[in-house]
Amino acid sequence: MAIDSIATATNLVDNPTGANPNGILGKDDFLKLLLVQLQYQDPTEPTDSATILTQTSQLSSLEASENTNKALEALSASLLSSSQFSTVSAIGKIADIGSNGINFEEGTSSSFEIYFPEEIAAGDVEIKDTNGNIVRTIPIDPNDKGVYSFDWNGITDAGSAADSGVYYIEASYSNNNGDPLKTRAGAYPIESVRFEGGQSLLKLGSSYVPFDSIVEIYQ
Repeated sequence: MAIDSIATATNLVDNPTGANPNGILGKDDFLKLLLVQLQYQDPTEPTDSATILTQTSQLSSLEASENTNKALEALSASLLSSSQFSTVSAIGKIADIGSNGINFEEGTSSSFEIYFPEEIAAGDVEIKDTNGNIVRTIPIDPNDKGVYSFDWNGITDAGSAADSGVYYIEASYSNNNGDPLKTRAGAYPIESVRFEGGQSLLKLGSSYVPFDSIVEIYQ
């Protein structure tokens, strides 16, 4: 009687009611089954040695498989830890989420943040439609470099209400030396990293962004 053919005997060994709470057989279960088989074999027709060797070989294969699974789980945990450590090394670099667009709904206001890599002497935030036309210009006060928040009430430069849709945020400004500079929403310095539920979250401006939503990290 091979091990494969006596799997249902588990009910006689550990679970006489017929229920299997785990739904699987482990190496200990197979060992119990083998011992039960040997205990109740017919003395006049004992199990031959070839069959016993086959069954013990199956038991060894099962144990090796379980050990491999445990090793893979440990390796996966180690890789996750290494991945999180490498994420920490990105603090201070610039993360780009790949878009400078915001979703605007008519009748509401929208808030957004822009990172200025150099000090601001003068300049304007430009809100553009999908055709690249500037619909609203917001003056920028002189300030140090950093991330700054802006609000748009949906009113265009022409004094009308903007339609609902996607708008793109850019900024043209000059530094204290008078150099003309440009920046946009969507690219921010990584201030910190938070680990939550196995996920890495990067602090960009005032928000935490999942690491997998970042398209590029650079100096």
